[in-house]
Amino acid sequence: MSTQPIGIFDSGIGGTSIFKEIKALLPHEHTIYLADSFNAPYGNKMKQEIIGLSIKNTELLIQKNCKLIVVACNTATTNAITILRASYDIPFIGIEPAIKPAALSTQTKAIGILATKGTLSSELFHKTTDPYRHGIKVIEQIGEGIVTLIEDGKTNSDEMRILLQTYLKPMLEADIDYLVLGCTHYPYLIPILLDLLPKHVKIIDSGQAVARQTKTVLEQHQILNTGSTSGNNQFFTNGNIDVLNDILDGKYKVQNLKF
Repeated sequence: MSTQPIGIFDSGIGGTSIFKEIKALLPHEHTIYLADSFNAPYGNKMKQEIIGLSIKNTELLIQKNCKLIVVACNTATTNAITILRASYDIPFIGIEPAIKPAALSTQTKAIGILATKGTLSSELFHKTTDPYRHGIKVIEQIGEGIVTLIEDGKTNSDEMRILLQTYLKPMLEADIDYLVLGCTHYPYLIPILLDLLPKHVKIIDSGQAVARQTKTVLEQHQILNTGSTSGNNQFFTNGNIDVLNDILDGKYKVQNLKF
């Protein structure tokens, strides 16, 4: 079972930011990545639809013999992972905004969170973040339109820069010193964010923590691939192949798949 692939799914190309961290930490693992770009973004959908899409993606990855599934989407994690874990006999790794390190480290007692509506409005998000809000101002900002621009290949556009300036304004007025990225698409915005933010504001995303947790769970279940060869990485999208290929720098073969 250790040589079976890790399954990874997202509402598009954003979860590749998680894949890259997993690949860096676990180079011998085989992976299968599903980009559900046809249904992106998940963040503005109703909970039941998000659950249905997550089940569809999960069952496809199980059909492809995956040993563990990474839900590389904050919105899918916060809305569906409890149901997925109760429904399938396979380990799941979820993605949640890394509020804890920001809340414990802030000097200005103000942090910003940029995430989707589906994440910020979810019960799991509030349950996992409420313990770290005491005595701290938390400025939540829905990143409406960001995922769509990234999926359209417009990450570095003037339109994106203007949108981000609008979303960052109330955070900067509140004197944040940490910005938490609550969507796996958003790490691709870091170069622009570094240009727009004051130098003292630190950016936190969940990628490395998710990779470490993936390794821990593989070890716990004794399904870590201990081989010495580089893993085989497959990518499937029901959207634009070129956008996914670009975000991967053309290093991997991307295939179209209707799902």
